[in-house]
Amino acid sequence: MSSTPPRPTSPSDGHATRPGKRHLILKTVGGVLGTLVAAIIILILVWQWDWFVPYIDRKGTAALHRPVSIAHLHVGLGFKTTVTVDDLKIGQPEGFEKEKDDFASAKAITVTVDVWRYLTGGGLSLPLIRADTPKGDIVSLLNGTNNYSFASSSDPSSQTSSSSTTTLPKLGKIEINDGDIRLALAKLKTDMHVLIHTEEPKNGDDGHLVIDLKGRYAQAPITGHIVGGALLGLTDATHPYPIDGRLANGPTYVTLRGTVDDPIHFQGTNLALHFAGPDMALLYPLTGVPIPQTPAYSVTGNLAYSDRAIRFQKFEGHMGSSDIGGDINVDPHQKPIFVEAALHSHSVDLADLGGFIGAQPGEAKKAEPASTRVLPDKKINVPKLNAANVHLTYHGDHIRNKNWPLDNIDAELNVRDGAIDLKHLTFATGTGTISANATLEPTKNEQFHTRFRLDVSRLPLSRIMTSKDMFQGEGTIGGHVTLTSTGNSVATLVENGDGGTTLVLDRGGDVTALLPDLLGLKLGSAVLSALGIPDRSKLECLVADLPLKDGIVHTNSMLLQTGTTRTMGTGTVNFHKDTLDYAVTTRSIGPQILSLPGAVHIFGSMKSPTILPGAELLGRVAASVGLGIVFPPAALIPTIQLGVGKGSACEKAILEANEHPAAGIAPGKTTGAGPSSVPHPAQARSGTHAAGKATKTPHRRLSPAEVRKAWEKKSNPK
Repeated sequence: MSSTPPRPTSPSDGHATRPGKRHLILKTVGGVLGTLVAAIIILILVWQWDWFVPYIDRKGTAALHRPVSIAHLHVGLGFKTTVTVDDLKIGQPEGFEKEKDDFASAKAITVTVDVWRYLTGGGLSLPLIRADTPKGDIVSLLNGTNNYSFASSSDPSSQTSSSSTTTLPKLGKIEINDGDIRLALAKLKTDMHVLIHTEEPKNGDDGHLVIDLKGRYAQAPITGHIVGGALLGLTDATHPYPIDGRLANGPTYVTLRGTVDDPIHFQGTNLALHFAGPDMALLYPLTGVPIPQTPAYSVTGNLAYSDRAIRFQKFEGHMGSSDIGGDINVDPHQKPIFVEAALHSHSVDLADLGGFIGAQPGEAKKAEPASTRVLPDKKINVPKLNAANVHLTYHGDHIRNKNWPLDNIDAELNVRDGAIDLKHLTFATGTGTISANATLEPTKNEQFHTRFRLDVSRLPLSRIMTSKDMFQGEGTIGGHVTLTSTGNSVATLVENGDGGTTLVLDRGGDVTALLPDLLGLKLGSAVLSALGIPDRSKLECLVADLPLKDGIVHTNSMLLQTGTTRTMGTGTVNFHKDTLDYAVTTRSIGPQILSLPGAVHIFGSMKSPTILPGAELLGRVAASVGLGIVFPPAALIPTIQLGVGKGSACEKAILEANEHPAAGIAPGKTTGAGPSSVPHPAQARSGTHAAGKATKTPHRRLSPAEVRKAWEKKSNPK
């Protein structure tokens, strides 16, 4: 039997080589994995997040259009990942390179992100935001350019869409340490620092945000200390956010205390606001609401927000010696802003309201230089007309004023697009009223096109003359004044104006006490003496109807009647030159023995006129004066009835003057041989016949030298 030897294994036999290959593969894979693990370990050991710093700098610079740099980047990975950047710097934009500080910077910014919550659909949550030593430099130049405006998106529609769907992340702890933001706003004349830091929770609260202000605001020093709730509370719509602050801007002092509902959306407030200072006009930089000059004030009220309007409600306080209260609503969304104010006072001194009509409120702070004009030529000061549109109502229950003892005041005013519409300004006194309305429309040369009307009805003269011990009587005043003009002061408005004055004074008491006060003591006494009106004469009637044309007052009618005399006058008053040229004649009522002077000429400067009584008249009025004064009184009767009541002594006096002239000459007639002839003084004293007709004897007109000689002779009889 024979045996066959085994066949040797071939190298190509797969079954025989499979274990070796597997070993080789495993060895290779193990080597790769080992290398990878080693590489990961080495990478972990040498990894630096700062490798991303250049990328972050480039992206930040491109997005903000300002140079951005960070020194270091730190990342703590985990379900809650913390990212910190060190030495963040954001440089100034183009055009502001000369600013010594960066636009923004911080020693460190730390943000913690809840990654797990975000990945599981819970939304973005930031458990911690901390800023260490953040700084800012906010600058706005006089030309309006600033460093805080950022370029808008190239696709406005996408920007609007994204912003409308953006939701705020859930915030946790927010810390700010040693924040300092500088505000340099040239138009507001402001350069101040806003210092911000947060305080840790204590005594069970959630912590506080503290803001301090220092520097200059609106060219005045500013200091402030404001304590709010925790920054996290700003996003909590379910809990009101507390505020407690005080602010001093120059001499103005402000306190604010209370809560704000849902501050992010500003749904409402419950705040007590207090203002105090020497002048409400100084509040404009703080409030944006233009207010005229006022005396020292202190007011407290409730600051609220509703229906897109900021409301200062139910405020009470004082302004000068007057109390002041009411409601002010401001709509800042209109351009310009709209202010609606309903104000009241229980007791008011009119001097405290002087600033609202362009005058110096309260007591004068310094003596004004003497004016050469008769009427005030100080420029009407109506501040910041274009800063706001305003609707103002005001009522004062009782007026305290030493010169005008009025009872109350009621006013309504509109300001729109720089134009003022005074609907009415009404004073009540006794049985009478004084009411005015006006419109002032600004022109390009800082003047006002003005329409003005003043109405006086049944005003008791005794109320005006209470400070005059000599006055006794129960006179009544009525009439009106109208003016249409363009100017920027009382003087320019009158000298450029058209209009007129009609004045009726019925039963005015003692002329000796009244006339010197109305005209000025020295001038009034001289006029009384020149007219020859007996001392202590009782005034029955005073009527003046004076049209104004191009700044010159003319005379339609002038009558002053006492119990024994009737005085008539004519002439002009020139407000361009502040001069007057007037002639007045007095005649007796009824038969009596009186030595009355002839026509009296009052002319020259209104501040110091020349009076020539009992002599031939000079100047332009000579042709129309004397016993023949143009006087159409019948046309005044409706005005008289409206002003002082039907059946008054003035109405009777005018009718008598027209029907039964005391000198026997109807007011509408003239005397003398011609328009240039006037009665001689001697004839003027006895130029009537028993039948009451005027003598028409012509007389030579005297020269100025003869007039002065005649006057000296009359004044110094031998």
